[in-house]
Amino acid sequence: MRLERGFAEAERAEVARLYWQAFGPKLGRALNPEAKALAFLASVLRPDHALVVRGADGRILGAAGFKTHEGALAEGGLTEMAHTYGWAGGLARLSLLALMERDRDNHRFLVDGIFVEEAARGGGAGTLLIRGLAAEARWRGYRELRLDVIARNARAQALYERCGFRVIHRQRKGVGGRVFGYGEVLVMVLAL
Repeated sequence: MRLERGFAEAERAEVARLYWQAFGPKLGRALNPEAKALAFLASVLRPDHALVVRGADGRILGAAGFKTHEGALAEGGLTEMAHTYGWAGGLARLSLLALMERDRDNHRFLVDGIFVEEAARGGGAGTLLIRGLAAEARWRGYRELRLDVIARNARAQALYERCGFRVIHRQRKGVGGRVFGYGEVLVMVLAL
């Protein structure tokens, strides 16, 4: 396996598929039907805010996004939503997504999703992505790396703890959590 920055334009659909595989159960209420969700995601994913892990055959096994003052891995507004879902559908979906409360943190480097092909999980791709995110954070001058994980995602939480993350806060998600099917999020930080 090897870690790389970004992905090719021709790989947008594959990265969108992996993203949806990981986050579709949560985002489906806002972005379904799946075919439209995949089209929307492929159009808004930003390679300049991504790291990928490739297998020996060069295929993407997983990816991690990060947030900066310039944007995030998955970032689309009303124009992009309307292109896929129409103006009314785009506005309705954007309103639902607004319930997710996308955080900003000026003191920590923020992760915007880590996702690995289901068949490749447990093989080290997630660990390699976290190491890459930590290196990116250090390069940008941060002393901590932060991510949020749904409290009931024990497998992801265990990976993050093995990599040195610690839980610093538990957030109840209120209406947004109920709409998207999760009630509590763990805020985890890795000191660099």
